[in-house]
Amino acid sequence: MYKYGFRSLKNRLFPISVPDSAKVEHNQMVIVRTEKGEEVVKVERIPECVMKKWGDQLPDAIPLVRVLSQRDSEIYEEIKLKEQEAYEKCNELIKTHSLPMRLIDTSYTFDRKKLTFYFTAPNRVDFRNLLKDLTQTFRKVRIDLRHIGVRDESSIVEGVGICGREFCCCSWIKQFASINIKLAKDQGMPINPSKISGVCGRLLCCLDYEYKTYIDAAAGMPPVGSGVMTPDGIGRVSSLHFLSGKVAVKLEDGKIKEFGKKDIEMIDEEVSNIEIDLPPNYHEEEDESVDISQLEDDEQSYTSNI
Repeated sequence: MYKYGFRSLKNRLFPISVPDSAKVEHNQMVIVRTEKGEEVVKVERIPECVMKKWGDQLPDAIPLVRVLSQRDSEIYEEIKLKEQEAYEKCNELIKTHSLPMRLIDTSYTFDRKKLTFYFTAPNRVDFRNLLKDLTQTFRKVRIDLRHIGVRDESSIVEGVGICGREFCCCSWIKQFASINIKLAKDQGMPINPSKISGVCGRLLCCLDYEYKTYIDAAAGMPPVGSGVMTPDGIGRVSSLHFLSGKVAVKLEDGKIKEFGKKDIEMIDEEVSNIEIDLPPNYHEEEDESVDISQLEDDEQSYTSNI
């Protein structure tokens, strides 16, 4: 058995309240009534078991107005053109007023009673003069200037990450988690902005939801630099491979061999006669021109509701 829903900005799933008299199909365009007004969305068919699993995480169901008719589709295409025109006009006004803000997206409600401009900015922006010009340009429309975070920007614009897959923020993540640099260090990641941050300029979301996997895999592994007894004799741990469960050990003859974490045992004595070179991911390869702390979440990273 299936139920229906749609995904809004930031990939948030909203259930749709479909009356028994309505006939709705998967990937069909429909009109729903949200707190912003009437909006056009694409319906997704969702198994009822999935809906039950998400439970309280889901917001209240949004009422269905109707399935998009031929005339509605034509109006919707006109609205998309008007949104592009509004985007270009707003950008011109932002430049005219020399405002430190970046316009991300523009959205009309289907009834064309509300026009929302989404923008990012490093700090709060005094856009009173901009708002005045916008209200004079777009008459009989309620204008909403919405300041969003840089993570929200990525989820709206969409794209492909360094892993080669679609951004997590616009594909499956429903809510952003707080991420700090400790997560990267504990996973043995190189502390280099280009390798641990996404296009949003903040730490990769996967550092958070993959963290438990790395911590579980690291259980029972000796620290890098510690002395261990291996089947081939005494050695010193030179690196850890969490996901494969292997420990690279430098032996007294200078060779480096990999052992399973169950095949070695830590020893109390210090192994000072074996020198090891720490792998790159244990060095802080910090770019002096970038403050690593800026990669962590702050009040401008994301908004709770857009």
